Amino acid sequence: MVKNARIFFFAFLLLASGSCKFNPNLQGKGTESIQGIWEEDNVDYQDELLQYSRHHFRFSCDSVYLTIKTFAKVNTYPDSCFNNGSWTEYAKGTYLSKGDTLMLTTTFTKSNFKQKISGCYRVGQYLPAFIIRKNTGDSLYLESLKQHQNIKLSLKEKTVCIQKPLN
Repeated sequence: MVKNARIFFFAFLLLASGSCKFNPNLQGKGTESIQGIWEEDNVDYQDELLQYSRHHFRFSCDSVYLTIKTFAKVNTYPDSCFNNGSWTEYAKGTYLSKGDTLMLTTTFTKSNFKQKISGCYRVGQYLPAFIIRKNTGDSLYLESLKQHQNIKLSLKEKTVCIQKPLN
């Protein structure tokens, strides 16, 4: 009985260790079709809106760097932050593209993409999700799942992912 238990135990260990592998110490590859620099040139009905934002995305492997330029006609911030109705916010993090969905896991940063813990505008995580309506190679059409706004991006520069070590 003890002999059978030992054989079973060692067989189990052998099978379990054969199914495990270490993850590579490299960043993920991301989605090849969206690698590059994308810019939103115009926002639908921007002249009629009290506030709108233009987006600039840089997808590099599984990382995303986001610049959001906001234009407002109404001041909802302290006067020292309103900046005559135009300001820029930055975020960086990772993204995941599955099927027709693009999910960002980012954090608001300073303009140099270093951590931002206080200041004007938003601080903390920025977790938008988008439906990819169309990707033609040089145009990317997204619909925000939270704000239900369309974002029409033009490809400004195509890049290729060169994975870097995580350390």
